[in-house]
Amino acid sequence: MELFLKILPVFFAAMLGFGKISVPSAIGLFGFNHILVLSVTWAGGLTGVVLFTFISDVFLKWIEKIKNKYSKKPQKPKRFTKSNRRIIRIRKKFGIWGIAFLTPIGLSTPVGTFIAERFYKDKKKVIFVIGAGILFWYTLIYFLLFFFKESFSKFL
Repeated sequence: MELFLKILPVFFAAMLGFGKISVPSAIGLFGFNHILVLSVTWAGGLTGVVLFTFISDVFLKWIEKIKNKYSKKPQKPKRFTKSNRRIIRIRKKFGIWGIAFLTPIGLSTPVGTFIAERFYKDKKKVIFVIGAGILFWYTLIYFLLFFFKESFSKFL
């Protein structure tokens, strides 16, 4: 039971996309072994991607329903503003792989999957690509902490 209570916060931190917190806490605070660190953080990250992909889809459909319900006049064609152009340029330049690269370290899993779901409606692709980004970053953070443990412990 004690191990489960240690695994739970690491799992939820990884699920919300806080790999910067979940991996070091699994190693430093709880002293998990190599397999347990990677399996708990990967499971949490992938669970978060799947969960937030479907939540984002439901949320976007709900917003569209409300917008259609309260819209009394016909929709005007959208105009391109500076922010619209910037978003389209970022999407075209980096694509879903750019979102996946930024999600675990710069964004959180809910925000990254929401953005990916907004632009790319293929759920399997969103889950695969964002999941691959999470697996990459959590593994990289783990190995950086593992190999440079002495260097990081001097700063703490």
